[in-house]
Amino acid sequence: MTDESNQIRVAVKTTYLESESDPARSRYLFAYTITIENVGLIPARLLSRYWKITGGDGHEQEVEGDGVVGQHPYLAPTEQFTYTSAAMLDTPVGMMQGQYTMLNDDGVRFAVDIPAFTLAMPQTLH
Repeated sequence: MTDESNQIRVAVKTTYLESESDPARSRYLFAYTITIENVGLIPARLLSRYWKITGGDGHEQEVEGDGVVGQHPYLAPTEQFTYTSAAMLDTPVGMMQGQYTMLNDDGVRFAVDIPAFTLAMPQTLH
């Protein structure tokens, strides 16, 4: 039986920020826009985030923090919250994955896994 109370859907869109990157100095900046949607039955608040960012060379960084972009969005069923943030890599390709910690109105904490997504500089055509 599936628990339908705590269901959060996460959608991700990434963008390479060419104007703010400097490949000659191994600096590649990527924006990511995330939409979090409560597809469950109980309202919930996002408490914290955890990210594992892996560069193309296998170097990993971990980032943990309170809320997202300075906010703790509260989502009633069917509501969504969208935000944009950024990650700097020292390689032109990498990936991110993570987890949100949520608290529902029944006082239950639960984790929302954020599946791995790719950060990649577009290939230049010659």
